[in-house]
Amino acid sequence: MKKIMMLTVAAVMAMGVSVTTIPEAQAGAEGRCKACHDLSGPKHKTGPSLKGIFGKKAGSTDFAKYSDSMKKGGWVWDEANLRTFLTNTKTGIVALAGDGAKTKMKFKMKGKKLDDVIAFLKSN
Repeated sequence: MKKIMMLTVAAVMAMGVSVTTIPEAQAGAEGRCKACHDLSGPKHKTGPSLKGIFGKKAGSTDFAKYSDSMKKGGWVWDEANLRTFLTNTKTGIVALAGDGAKTKMKFKMKGKKLDDVIAFLKSN
């Protein structure tokens, strides 16, 4: 079993896939998200709390300031939808909600930082 685990890790590393640890993921989210979002509790800031957001329907919390596009969203915050949205929120909301969709969040992210934030949201 130990040999299989070591081979799996070696294969992942050989492919150049970055493996994000939870502390790295949390640091990434804190560095990018905590100014506008509560990460660990029910309190809302400028944006909604992100606690438990992974797997929820967009715009479904009791946050009062969602854009109309987010309120009517209909999609679930899974890894693919988070990646689409957080890569560029202005184009991401259109991809998720359709032409004319808007969001109040102005944000762009890519690479390891994006991977870290998504990993944190999945674990949170």
